[in-house]
Amino acid sequence: MARFEEILVHSANGVKTITLNRPERRNALSMRMIEELAQALDEAARCSCSVVILTGAGAAFCAGLDMEHLATLSATTPAEHRRDSENVARVLRALYDFPKPVIAAVNGPAIASGMVLATIPDITLATPESKFGLNEVRVGFVPAMAASFLLRQVGEKRCRELLLTGRLMKAQEALCLGLVTQLVAAEELMQTAQALAQTLLQNSPQAMQSVKRLLAQHARLRLDAELEDAIEVNAQQRSAEDFKEGVEAFKQKRKPEWPSMRARV
Repeated sequence: MARFEEILVHSANGVKTITLNRPERRNALSMRMIEELAQALDEAARCSCSVVILTGAGAAFCAGLDMEHLATLSATTPAEHRRDSENVARVLRALYDFPKPVIAAVNGPAIASGMVLATIPDITLATPESKFGLNEVRVGFVPAMAASFLLRQVGEKRCRELLLTGRLMKAQEALCLGLVTQLVAAEELMQTAQALAQTLLQNSPQAMQSVKRLLAQHARLRLDAELEDAIEVNAQQRSAEDFKEGVEAFKQKRKPEWPSMRARV
């Protein structure tokens, strides 16, 4: 089994728990964490476990892509932008197509890419204090990959509203929209996730894998095309002036002054 630096992996009683482990950064996704998560999911798909639990260490589930990493992107090439986007897409697709049941135990805010990680799994448990949001437009980015998954979950009208406003929603609203399966008190979150995993272990592994394979096949061709488009949009947006300004404004804790707005004056 691989050794990881930014995630924790624990296996017991047929359940593999993967914990995002950068609590000091609110489990923001670095490129290393994304690579480790992809590797851990690949190992989990091939090992003897029957259920996977995905959670975060500390007070947050995942704050999305690490803004410190985003701040360095202006120095990278278009090919590197595309590679980063492809790596993110690979993890999200691995979760969507994962052959075994996956439970997300959302222990705090799940923002931007973190919200996608929290809501793609088959079952999403969340604490009442958790918050969700795809706020990329607020820093001049495009939640292109998130759009493909969110559209399937909440429909086009609500998807447009959430992506265009970038607003945060409380866990109760996420529950009403179907993005969250169940709200669970923080002190009972992991116990509930483990109990649910043990319930799933009573089912036929082969039958559950067939269910998941069937659902993945229904979406495969369209999702392939959508994610390829999303990768290209993300890679291009990383070179956009609005994105550079958005990241700089975030670092300086000020309101962005969008170049595209000035260009229209």
